[in-house]
Order: sequence, then C-alpha cells, then structure tokens
Amino acid sequence: MRSEININEIEANKQKEIMERLRIRITDKSKELGRPLTYCSVCFGCQMNAKDSEKLEGILETIGYVRSESEDADFLIMNTCTVRENANLRVYGRLGQLKKYKKKNPDMIIALCGCMMQESLVVEKIKQSYRHVDIIFGTHNVFKLAELIENKLNSKGMIIDIWEGTTEIVEDLPSERKYDFKCGVNIMFGCNNFCTYCIVPYVRGRERSRKPEDIIAEIKNLVADGVVEVMLLGQNVNSYGKNLDNPISFAQLLEQVEAVEGLQRIRFMTSHPKDLSDELIAVMAKSKKICKHLHLPMQSGSTKVLADMNRRYTKEDYLALVDKIKTAIPDISLTTDIIVGFPTETEEDFNETLDVVRRVRFDSAFTFIYSKRTGTPAATMEFASTEEQIKERFDCLLKEVQDIAKETCSKDQGQVLEVLVEGVDEQDASLLTGRLSNNILVHFPGDESLIGTFQNVKLNEAKGFYYLGERVE
Repeated sequence: MRSEININEIEANKQKEIMERLRIRITDKSKELGRPLTYCSVCFGCQMNAKDSEKLEGILETIGYVRSESEDADFLIMNTCTVRENANLRVYGRLGQLKKYKKKNPDMIIALCGCMMQESLVVEKIKQSYRHVDIIFGTHNVFKLAELIENKLNSKGMIIDIWEGTTEIVEDLPSERKYDFKCGVNIMFGCNNFCTYCIVPYVRGRERSRKPEDIIAEIKNLVADGVVEVMLLGQNVNSYGKNLDNPISFAQLLEQVEAVEGLQRIRFMTSHPKDLSDELIAVMAKSKKICKHLHLPMQSGSTKVLADMNRRYTKEDYLALVDKIKTAIPDISLTTDIIVGFPTETEEDFNETLDVVRRVRFDSAFTFIYSKRTGTPAATMEFASTEEQIKERFDCLLKEVQDIAKETCSKDQGQVLEVLVEGVDEQDASLLTGRLSNNILVHFPGDESLIGTFQNVKLNEAKGFYYLGERVE
C-alpha cells in the first residue's frame, strides 16, 4: 500500500502536468485575442481563506492568467466565508452583479470556492438561481483548481466538486504571495472543537497537521526569497501535532521555527484558551523572534454561556490564564473575540463579560452580534433576550473596548520601537504604515523604498488604535 506522502506527491505531480497543458491553451487563446487573459480574485473571511487565495492565485498565474483588479475579467474566483450570515448575503449580491459581465463576455469563467460552498443548501441555491456560475468547489480541494478549469474548458455544464472531508495535504504547489516580506504559513487544517455557534468544523473538516519538516522547509524557502516575518495559521494552533504519526507540540514547532536563520518575526493565530500550555507560554517568554502579541478569543465572560458554547473553560480559567501570560510576558499585547447576544445570554451574563473586559484590559477586541448558522447546535436554542437588548449590549461593549484600548495602546508613546514597514498609508500617500511587534499600527513619513524593512520609529502621538511617529536614523 502506498504511503500518504507518496499519494500526495503523485497528486501534486498530476496537478503540475495539468497546469502545463492549460498554460499552452491559455497562451494560444491569448494570441488569438491579441491580449492576455485576465483573472480577478475576491477573498472573504479569515487568514486561512487569504492563504488559500494565495494558492489559487499561484495556480492561475502559473497557467498564464494575468491579475486584474476588475471583476470584469476572463476568470473570476470568489473565495467565500460562511462564519456569519451577512457573508453569505454579500456573495449572493455579488453573483447577481456578475451576470452582466457574463453576458458581455460569454467565455468568462466564474468560480466559487471556500467555506460557504461546503453547505449543501448553498450549492443547491446557486445551481437553481445562479446558472452563470461555472465552477463550484469547497475548502478541501483547493489544489485541484487547474483540473477543475480543464474540466470546464472540456465541457459545457457547471462543474461541481465538493468533498465532505479529506486526509490529503498536497505540498509543493505554486502560491502568489501578497507581500514579498511576510507570509502566512498553514501548519494545520480543520477544527475538532465544535463550539455550538460555529460552523467551521463542518466546512473545514477535522484537524489535520502538516509534518514539521514540511513546514520548516517552506519557511526556509520563504526566507531565502526575502520573507522576514511568518504568520503560522490554524483554526486552533494549540492543537497542532496531536494527530501526527510522531506527535509534536505547538511549542516544540515554534522552537524549530525560531531556529530558522534569517527569519526575524514569528506570529501565529488562533489560540484556543482551553489548551494553551505552560510550555507554550515559556517558549514565548524566552523567544527572540515570537511577536509580543497573542490573540486569545474569549467569546463570553459568563461561565454559564461558555458552557452553552462548548468552549471548555470557565471565566475563572480564562482570567487565571491571562494572569499567567502577563506574569511571564509583561509587555504582551492581548486581543480577543467576543460574541454578544448568544441565545442563552442574559443581562447578568453580559455583565460578566464586561467584568472580564475591564479586568483584562485588551489592546483590542473583535466584537460581534451572534449570527445564527443553520446546522449548529446553537441554531435551535431559544433566545433569552430581545434584539433591542442585544443591540444595546453590543453598543455598550464596543464603547468599553474602545475606551480601554485607547488607554492600553498609548503606553508606548514617546518610545523608539522597531517597525516592519508594510506599505503606503491608504489615507495619506506621504506616510508609510508599519506594524510593531505587538501588532499595533504606526504611520510615519517615508518613501516606498523602506517597504519590507525594519525601521526604528519614535512613537510621537497615540491615536487610539495606532501611532503617528517619525523615523529615527
């Protein structure tokens, strides 16, 4: 019986052969039209989706498509998210608008992928109401894009290829990075946690960890190509390595990543509070490269609601963990996610959340009103509060989070700190934008030649969630 690695190598070689055949077809079509064929890539959702989109774009670039920012392209691919209902509605709205482009260019190919496509009801709706869509696939077979395009070019019907799950991790396929100097690196896929409000385990599948040697090889190649910062990605990185033939902890992986010469910064997300280990805290505390930022989703401060969410920790557990982290790493920046209006949340439960926010004093928090996702256990729960009450709580929480963040994020005002320059400020072209180790943004005067470099910047003025500064030679 062939080993899993051999199966994955065979699949990678198969896709490369298809890409080469497509490259010839695309080149011939471009010559016939007298112009390059273009593609537009639209991505919704999390960093995992963004990383998948880099892989999809790498395949499209390899077979000969040229990037366009216009959705009026020869090939449009939309990588979807389904964490909240609004994300689905945005996709349906875009699909309606794309119909006019398809009429103008009948050869245009429209492809949909990502988490939303893992929902059978969504696929049925697209089949019935959006017949101008050409290719539909999910989260498990991103590596097959070239094969799906070839199938479409050889047929007239809609190509649908949805996998319920997979054990495959196909390595060594092209990727088109958004930045030259920093990059996300998948270390695992899927989730086993089954929080009652979350659809991710159903659309991303069970946890699958990449082999550490494959991760390290990818990072070394990235560093050789100019990358100085990596973001290690997983739905819960703390679970990394548990399902490998030779188990390894996430903390041990971080130590291997730290040893890569030339790499200067390491980030990771997301960490689930239930299994953030003392070993991980110790590795972060002694590290010279791991950034002083930890995203630690709380979701609720009520022990009762946390149990209803199946989060597997209590309010007291979370506060004790935060205390342990801050003791070991005093200058850590803590950020979080909070859901307001979970079905069983009462006013008393919400006050527990406010209490945690005031005690922890997060540098920032992503706050959301609960969004019902059909197929999850929470979708069948009765609401303990009205929409009006939930909206009032959300506004209250948002103000509290913002007021605290303005104070916590100003603590380094007047200091000179190292900034990785990421680009030109979108609001003021005379300024550059960079990021501190603690993930806070800094805007300062400079020219584009500094992008991708580390600069010492004096933080002159705290503006709430960012600083205005000046470069120090």
